[in-house]
Amino acid sequence: MIWRNGPDGFGLITRGLHWGMALLILSLLALGLRLSSLQPDLSTLWLYGLHKTVGLTALALVLLRLIWHRLSPPPAPLAVGWQVRAAKAGHLALYALMLVIPLSGWIASSATGIDTVFADRWVVPRIAPVSEAWESAAFTIHGIATKLLMAVLALHALAALHHEMAGKGTLTRMLRGRR
Repeated sequence: MIWRNGPDGFGLITRGLHWGMALLILSLLALGLRLSSLQPDLSTLWLYGLHKTVGLTALALVLLRLIWHRLSPPPAPLAVGWQVRAAKAGHLALYALMLVIPLSGWIASSATGIDTVFADRWVVPRIAPVSEAWESAAFTIHGIATKLLMAVLALHALAALHHEMAGKGTLTRMLRGRR
């Protein structure tokens, strides 16, 4: 197996990070939507802790992924012309949102004054002052960015399917490493 990316294909590490993060993000979106309809109480508190733990894990993985792409650059896109620019813009939006969402959640949680605990074990340092204004602003950003992420993810998936059905092998390359 090829661990690193090559000029024509994605390596095992990139593919593992891609699909692992896809599962994490879809889980976070589902859990976040559920949490937005709940009233926080003692019986649901563990769900908020789970959401924070998985969110901080996703943040660590996106940082790892950015480092990995510096060490092992992804292959050139299979699209041409305006589609290359659209793909680059879409990927830039995905990475920006994958950073903004967990950071805004961490800021909002810090601003509540309640400890953010990772894996029900370790207290995560606060990155914002305890403040209703900070809390409100960060939760607003978190919500808006999450809705944007859902839209960009839908476009990302549709574009991959479109290119696959057009015979370009985009999805195949992310599944198998090569076309």
